[in-house]
Amino acid sequence: MFWLTCLLVATFGFVHLEELFAQISPTQRQVIYSRDSFLALLLNHIYLVSIAAIISICVGVISAIFVTRSYGKEFLPLVSQVASMGQTFPPIAVLALSVPLLGFGTLPTILALTLYGLLPIVRNTLAGIQGVNPAVLESAKGMGMSSIQVLWRVELPLSSTVILSGIRTSITINIATAAIGSTIGASTLGDPVISGLVNGNTAYVIQGAILIGLLALTTDSFLERLQQKLIVKHSLM
Repeated sequence: MFWLTCLLVATFGFVHLEELFAQISPTQRQVIYSRDSFLALLLNHIYLVSIAAIISICVGVISAIFVTRSYGKEFLPLVSQVASMGQTFPPIAVLALSVPLLGFGTLPTILALTLYGLLPIVRNTLAGIQGVNPAVLESAKGMGMSSIQVLWRVELPLSSTVILSGIRTSITINIATAAIGSTIGASTLGDPVISGLVNGNTAYVIQGAILIGLLALTTDSFLERLQQKLIVKHSLM
């Protein structure tokens, strides 16, 4: 709640701090970014990261489940390598290559964020599922559970905290990475940062950076709290 309060105060309060930001960039006539409202930029930033996160989670978790089954183990190296390439390939390069196909704005940004967010989710899902005690799995099968029931009732619940840790890392990284979408016309909290860099306005850069940082801290804190609840729940089971 603390970080969320700070985020909201900054979002609605920056417009009233012109004198303060004027001290940072005294040579600039305009020191509060006004091309779009900070609230609109924040909401669109959250939208882009959320869509990319949903896609990354679905693709990452399903891929990891597939390669941990007997019929998909031979694809494990391939899935791991593809996920690794997604994060090692610079997002700005993904944007440059996808713009001719998808145009400017939202779609290339979501594609870049999706690829960049896959690796932590795939790795943690693999680690979580592979870390389930084999004796527990044998007991579940001995009770007459089918493979699907073992997956949904045993493997995924027991590995949920590890999977959530990967999701937490992926989303937090992408909150910062999403700012580069502003270079190709996507509306994000990177707008004031890019505009400030282009025009030499440090006040703009600081405003965008503060909002991105507070959003990342708010999201990470929320996911950490959720992860702790899952840990407590499993310890009581």
